[in-house]
Amino acid sequence: MTEAGSGDAPAGGPRRESEAAESFEAHRRHLVGLAYRMLGSVAEAEDAVQDTYLRWHRTDRAGVENAKAFLSRIVTRLCLDRLRSAQARRETYVGPWLPEPVLDADTLAAETASDYAADLSVGLMLALERLSPLERAAFLLHDVFDVGFSEIATLLERNEAACRQLAARARNHVRTARPRFAVPPEVGSTIVAAFAQAVQSADTAALARLLAADAVLHSDGGGKKSAALNPIVGRDRIARFFAGVATKFPDVLAAQRTATINGLPGLLVTESDGSLQTMAFEIVGAEITAIYFVRNPDKLAHLAARLQ
Repeated sequence: MTEAGSGDAPAGGPRRESEAAESFEAHRRHLVGLAYRMLGSVAEAEDAVQDTYLRWHRTDRAGVENAKAFLSRIVTRLCLDRLRSAQARRETYVGPWLPEPVLDADTLAAETASDYAADLSVGLMLALERLSPLERAAFLLHDVFDVGFSEIATLLERNEAACRQLAARARNHVRTARPRFAVPPEVGSTIVAAFAQAVQSADTAALARLLAADAVLHSDGGGKKSAALNPIVGRDRIARFFAGVATKFPDVLAAQRTATINGLPGLLVTESDGSLQTMAFEIVGAEITAIYFVRNPDKLAHLAARLQ
C-alpha cells in the first residue's frame, strides 16, 4: 500500500480525480470531526483534511483495504504534527486559549455509541487541550471513534500496552474535568436570554441571580481584541464585569441572539463595527457555572463568513 507523498503519483485524469473525490467524501465528516477534536480549530481541521485529500488523491488506492482507517491514520499524523507546533504557539498566547466555536456540533458527531460521540463542549475541548498529543490521539481514537488498540499502536508507532496506558491516563483526566450536567434546551435558552437582557440593562443584581457563586468567565481575545487576561472567578466579579462593559461600551453587546455553541446554550453577539463574538454557557440546575467568551476574530472568521 502506497501512502501519499511517498513516491511519484500514479497517472490519472478526470475519471480518477472524480473517483478519488467520491471515495474521500464518504469519510469527510468523520475526518473533520476527528481533526477538530485533535486541534480545537475549525480552520486547522479543514486544512488537515484538505492535506489528507491531496495525499489520498496521490495514493495507489487499489492497495487500500480500509479507506476510513487509512484516511484516519493520515489525518491523525498530520494533526499530531500540527499539535506539536501549536503547543509552542500557545505558550505565548495572550490570555486564556479557547477552542474555535462551532454552531453545527451535530455534523461533527462521531458515528459511534461512545458517551463522547456528540460531545464537543468547551469543557471537554479544554480537557483534551491539557493532554499530551499522544494521549489526546489515543483517547479520541479509542473512546470516541471506537478504533481498536492494535490499529492505534500502528498509527502512533507504540505498542498496544503503551497505547492503553495513554488512553487510560487521558480518560481519567477527562472524567475529572468534563462537565457532568446538561440542561434541557428550552431551559438553557431561557437562562441565556435572561442573561443577555441583564447585560443590556447593566443590571448587576439580575446578572448575579443567574450566576453560580463560583462561576468562572473565560474570555479569549488572543491579543487581537480586549479581553480579561485571566479567568474571572465569582458571581459578583462576573456580574460587575458585564455591567461595566454594558455601561462603558453600550454598542459592543447591542445585537445578541441565542444560539447553540459547541452543543451548549449560547449567544451570538454582533458588535457595532459588525465583528462577531460568541458566548457559550455551562449551566447546572438554573445557574450559570461557566461562560466561554470568544472575541479573537481569527477564531470567528469561519462563523462570520457563514452568517453573512
